[in-house]
Amino acid sequence: MTSGYRLRQGDIGPVQQSPVTCGSACLTVARMLVNPEFARWITTGEGPRADAPPGRDEQARFAAYERVVMRRTNGLLGAGRRLNVPWPHALGTPPWGAGKELEFGASRRGTQYHQRWLRPLDRGRLRAAHSRLVDVVAEGEPALLYIGNGLLPRHVTLVLPGDGDRILDVYDPATGQVTLLDENCFAARKLGIAGWDVPWVAVQPTGARTVQAFGFSTGISSASRATGVSASA
Repeated sequence: MTSGYRLRQGDIGPVQQSPVTCGSACLTVARMLVNPEFARWITTGEGPRADAPPGRDEQARFAAYERVVMRRTNGLLGAGRRLNVPWPHALGTPPWGAGKELEFGASRRGTQYHQRWLRPLDRGRLRAAHSRLVDVVAEGEPALLYIGNGLLPRHVTLVLPGDGDRILDVYDPATGQVTLLDENCFAARKLGIAGWDVPWVAVQPTGARTVQAFGFSTGISSASRATGVSASA
């Protein structure tokens, strides 16, 4: 990561400022993790942001940016001025709007995201999905995890970039707590995060990044990076 702002297991991060902004809180924290100037603005107020109203303290600035994020994720024009399917604010953050927000400012430039639906998977495939999540966040890219009960997704959490090990940390915006995203609990649908147990959908990196080369977008996969092809960040 390029930012000095970090969250790891046992830390306490910001808390969502309204009942429907769990997704917006996660996306704001994701932006803090990859953008040092933005993180400094949230935590200290230094370096005014053009796309958010000023706030008198860290909590007010975080709340203000939550609202900015929700307008983008739920509006007709999402992050990057990309067309987006509108979604009622009262129903929280839609995965498609969250994906655009991650691609345009809440991850390293060029990182591509997609939605992976987890609810239909059996225990073995959930273990494989957890392993894949470890792989795609290992290079410093955050992911969102929608969780809920057996019927509906009800809450959004942030899967934090790892330290090169096979352990995932997860940030819960309801409490600000950062805990372990345990593989066994994930596969057994016993997450126990904010009262919700069932993994529903992950908005996660694809493992590829898009870079600009001579005016064209080029897909760069993790495999190509391993062979020495670099993507500008």
